[in-house]
Amino acid sequence: MAAQVDLDSIETRIENAPKSLNNYPVPLSPPAPHISKNIELNRALTASSKSALFSLSKEDILFQDQWLIAVNKPQGIYCESVLSAAHGLLNNEQGEQVNFPELHLSNRLDRDTSGVTIITKSHKVAAKLVKAFTEHTVKKTYIAFCVGTLPKWQNINVKSGHGRSKHGAWRVYSVSDVGRTLPGGSYVRDMETSFEVLSINGQGYLKESSESEKREEKIVVVEEKSDISFDDEKAEVVVRAYPRSGRTHQIRLHCQYLGIPLRGDVKYEGVYEWKGVIYEGHELHAESLSFEHPITGQQVLIQAPFPSWARQVPGQLSS
Repeated sequence: MAAQVDLDSIETRIENAPKSLNNYPVPLSPPAPHISKNIELNRALTASSKSALFSLSKEDILFQDQWLIAVNKPQGIYCESVLSAAHGLLNNEQGEQVNFPELHLSNRLDRDTSGVTIITKSHKVAAKLVKAFTEHTVKKTYIAFCVGTLPKWQNINVKSGHGRSKHGAWRVYSVSDVGRTLPGGSYVRDMETSFEVLSINGQGYLKESSESEKREEKIVVVEEKSDISFDDEKAEVVVRAYPRSGRTHQIRLHCQYLGIPLRGDVKYEGVYEWKGVIYEGHELHAESLSFEHPITGQQVLIQAPFPSWARQVPGQLSS
């Protein structure tokens, strides 16, 4: 499934990328299942309707000072609607209609991903925080409810390539393809995520091992298609994800590659129906963000309370 390779920098790979666009890298993750097209369309329409009516309340605020406001985005709402709702929330706090021309989304969550969303109040602060995200100095954790093959690991680190296939879908690529040209002129980028198993089938992870083995992290450097079979009996697996990069759909793609797609994530082979229940969105929650404040320089940790699906999982999910 994987082999250790020399991880060259993206810049070096891009400089040495093939000039001919006829020799595209081959994606290692499968295309979206046919069933996903109509489901995703219906979800988008529903989200558009919900987002048009969306508003924020004081209870949604996770952190606020004169430069930043962080809110807990719910599932099924577009980030742009969260930004619009922030205007209304700040106006209510002021007690009058005030224009906030410099509000800016610092991080964008997928439509069905819930959790910490940061909005800056000035262009200056926005530029500094966006730079921190781009340079990967912001530390992030996510909680994901997956249904798939029983993992044979407790902690794992996955390194792969990331990019759009010729049909425009995000796919996993080989690490050795990083820097190579993709259709449309973009490049395969590096992508890295660490995962920690928190719960299997509703029970805390109780694998008997020494303390050194528990701390040991399996390393997977993606060079081939995953050899994990989806025909095996499925298990409910709750993981905490630590993305080291910030690629679109990164956690969803890596969970798919590991054989544990998110529950409800039909685009990436996740179950649509599970135990008689239809899931109208994937279950992924942006649990926390940690970063150096762009103005004060102080370390800031922002945490979002768990959504209902995470609170129903037995055991401790705290860090």
